[in-house]
Amino acid sequence: MKTYAIIVAGGSGSRMLSVMPKQFLLLNGTPVLMHTLLAFHNCNSKPRIILVLPAHFHAHWAQLCITYNFTIPYQLVNGGETRFHSVKNGLDTIPGNADSLIAIHDAVRPLISCQIIDESYQYAAKHGNAVTAVKSRDSVRQLKNETTVALNRDEIYLIQTPQTFQSAQLKIAYQQPYVTKFTDDAGVVEETGIKINLIAGDYQNIKITFPEDIAVAELLMKTKAEKS
Repeated sequence: MKTYAIIVAGGSGSRMLSVMPKQFLLLNGTPVLMHTLLAFHNCNSKPRIILVLPAHFHAHWAQLCITYNFTIPYQLVNGGETRFHSVKNGLDTIPGNADSLIAIHDAVRPLISCQIIDESYQYAAKHGNAVTAVKSRDSVRQLKNETTVALNRDEIYLIQTPQTFQSAQLKIAYQQPYVTKFTDDAGVVEETGIKINLIAGDYQNIKITFPEDIAVAELLMKTKAEKS
């Protein structure tokens, strides 16, 4: 089966307290987004990479690629109004009759491992989809009507990306109209009645969201390099 990776890079950088979107901030001297694209480029699955980026940042990204001599192959697609619409724009570039596997990944999860990427494709090929997740390490309470209730943390999973699907599942799911409860691809596909399968993620597969996340990511990268 052909493999594709849709990398969604629509972040504005507001929570990073930065004018520059977080996908362009430097991580160990290289833009975050480049680390993410390289992770997929270097994995055994060798997916065709589709980068979804707001149109007004295309020129800035092109200049970054020149500055950092970034030459791996990918297809550039315009971002949409929401994450849902950005993913849909990426999907529209993949042939509708393709017997393929499509991974969708946050551009600002640059520490994703090749092992998890390859496993997600392999699992989705057999079971229809594979959504990476980790168990909650903290106690969890749910707030409803000004009352909190303790939840069993052994039953609580924190969802990550990549989220990988057989193409037919995604194509059908993204024909639905957008609703605000769609916060990830698993939720969109689940709305069509498809069972979502979880596979083990990695606590180091962090999402760069706040300023301190850059420092944490750099430390994790340094520790990983020292072990290897």
